[in-house]
Amino acid sequence: MKELENKIKKLELKIQKIEERNKKVELDKAWETSTFRKISITLITYLFMIVIMYFLGAEKPFLDALIPTFWYILSTLWINILKKIYIVNLNNNAKNL
Repeated sequence: MKELENKIKKLELKIQKIEERNKKVELDKAWETSTFRKISITLITYLFMIVIMYFLGAEKPFLDALIPTFWYILSTLWINILKKIYIVNLNNNAKNL
């Protein structure tokens, strides 16, 4: 009986660890897909590009910095579309096996 109780406790600990891991994974996923993260990266990119444009001697660094920032935003939109296409193709290929 003691052995069965020990096995149950071990299983409960394993389940608890899995649940903790899943919670962490869910939080990481929430961060990766959050609007706050995307806006933060966009602002950081814009500010960084202002500095670069200024040191490169751009006449309008605030305006010129919008160009790479805009392309960053477009690339994040396109990467999500490409990811969806990739997953659909991967699923279709898996079904054909």
